[in-house]
Amino acid sequence: MKKVTNPNVKLLAKGDKFTAKQMAAKAGALLPKHRASVESVLVMLEGECVLSLAQTKHVLKPGDSFIIPPKIIHQISASQDFRAVHVMTKDIKFDFFE
Repeated sequence: MKKVTNPNVKLLAKGDKFTAKQMAAKAGALLPKHRASVESVLVMLEGECVLSLAQTKHVLKPGDSFIIPPKIIHQISASQDFRAVHVMTKDIKFDFFE
């Protein structure tokens, strides 16, 4: 079983309702499995990752955007070093799973 690691996260912008964070991970990283209370948007900037969502795998590359639905367990694995912007509402809540 692969070791789960947290991504490197950097706050990019914060408004009255939304937050934008940069998320980055090295090739081979497996990020924590989780779900969120509301939908969010992931915009790929560099590299490649695989988003596993509801038994489906989505390969994301630079320029791709993906709307992550609320209350669906998902997990990201880095097939290459990657960097993305994650846009979410400020009131988002996360539940993490092993």
